[in-house]
Amino acid sequence: MTATRPDPTAVLEGATVRLRALTLDDLPDLFDAIGRPEVFAGGWGGGPAAYRDTYEEWREFILTYLAWETGNVTAVTLRDGDRIVGTTTLGDFDLANGSTHIGWTAYAPEVWGTRVNAETKRLLLGTAFDHGLERVKLQADVLNERSRNAILRLGAQFEGVLRHTQRRADGSWRDTAVYSILSDEWPDVRARLDERLSAQPA
Repeated sequence: MTATRPDPTAVLEGATVRLRALTLDDLPDLFDAIGRPEVFAGGWGGGPAAYRDTYEEWREFILTYLAWETGNVTAVTLRDGDRIVGTTTLGDFDLANGSTHIGWTAYAPEVWGTRVNAETKRLLLGTAFDHGLERVKLQADVLNERSRNAILRLGAQFEGVLRHTQRRADGSWRDTAVYSILSDEWPDVRARLDERLSAQPA
């Protein structure tokens, strides 16, 4: 099967979340959800020094941080009330080699530890592999233990640490922990995710 990029305008429906294209009109609501110091504290967006406490400064940051031109930038909304609780992106498409990357993910702290992340990743992984992709990469700042643990709970395999991949907002070097899921691993990963989600009420 030839790998193709999923339609960036497609809406993906789960029991709890709805994933749809993030628009500029959504940014005030996204700021309410993730424009908080605790979201940046673990390393998202370049770490604590990247935090902006006003909407105007945060909007300027988010317009350059997310992969608007090259990725499928997604709003994560709760189906009950359609409230935006986060964002994630399917990006870094290398269709010739069948690879992509799920990243740029941040959620409102009140949905941490709920089924939101697992269901969001279940939907994105499903659409990636349904479109013929062979490898989905996930990664996190090596210091971001919460995100690293969440990636492992999805069933991704740890590949290693890339050293000094980019500067954090404070100027220090970030080391990046890299994980992946391959197409032949997806059926088992999917089954475990579905079992996990069935045990958590929507």
